[in-house]
Amino acid sequence: MGGMNDRAEAAAQATEAEAAAEVTRAAEIGGEPIDPRAELSEFLRNRRARLRPEDVGLADSAGRHRRVPGLRREELARLAGVSVAYLTRLEQGRGHNVSEEVLDAVARALRLTDAEAEYLDHLIRCQRRRRTEPPPQRQVRGALRGLLAALDGVPAYVTGQRSDILAWNPMAAALFGDWDRLPARERNWARLVFLRPDQRALFVDWEAKAADIVGALRLDAGCHPDDPRLSALVGELSVKSREFRSLWARHDIREQHHGAIRLHHPLVGDLDLSFESLRLPDDSEQSLTMYHARPGSPTAENLRLLASWGPATNTPDVPTRNA
Repeated sequence: MGGMNDRAEAAAQATEAEAAAEVTRAAEIGGEPIDPRAELSEFLRNRRARLRPEDVGLADSAGRHRRVPGLRREELARLAGVSVAYLTRLEQGRGHNVSEEVLDAVARALRLTDAEAEYLDHLIRCQRRRRTEPPPQRQVRGALRGLLAALDGVPAYVTGQRSDILAWNPMAAALFGDWDRLPARERNWARLVFLRPDQRALFVDWEAKAADIVGALRLDAGCHPDDPRLSALVGELSVKSREFRSLWARHDIREQHHGAIRLHHPLVGDLDLSFESLRLPDDSEQSLTMYHARPGSPTAENLRLLASWGPATNTPDVPTRNA
């Protein structure tokens, strides 16, 4: 077990040279810096366009010949109790001086979900504390790696910025694939989900998983617009995946802390799992995600089989059987 932890730790830590090379490669195919003002502007306009007048009690003003989809700017300003000029400045990305009260009023008027309202606040706060460089990603603590190894029979892994997979236990490798075989830059949920057919086939509801990944990347983009590796990742995926481009343009925000997921493993068939994702208290950029099955269920038995077979069971070169 110790040897595997050492290999995983060494594999999970990309060198500075690898990171620089990754930025260079992706920039060559279209990785553009993320403009935080544009992010704020596009998000607000997107959410205004999604609302119909009748959704917010303005059915009489809907009319038949509206030149813009959704709410007009003056309608949203009236609902939020702000001037049109103020809302115009906000939609132009000039929101660094907006008060919490106004921000809450705009969020209510736009019918934002809790996650969306948090994201809007996220964008404003990050404008106020603009960084010239993203904070360095901390390494996974040795004690946390020990905890992963101790979670016998429980698939678990740690993710960081940009949906990078930083550390994992043997059970996670048996379930999702032997990440130790992949180059460091490929150990990233966005690349796995959008660019690897074997990973795509693993998720029964691939569309939901893809939307979750893009929503999480949107959160990263809001607070780390100067992160060159994030810009490079978004640029690369935009070039290589039509589905990613479509989801990215929707500006949907998702951060799943718990839920259920159904997988189709190449050896044991369908697995119905629950998951919990916990932000680490000493590093808000890292999360610990764990999966579990209902005791006594067929999924629980199949997880025991995977644990006995080991990490090499879910790789493209291993023979498969029908579920």
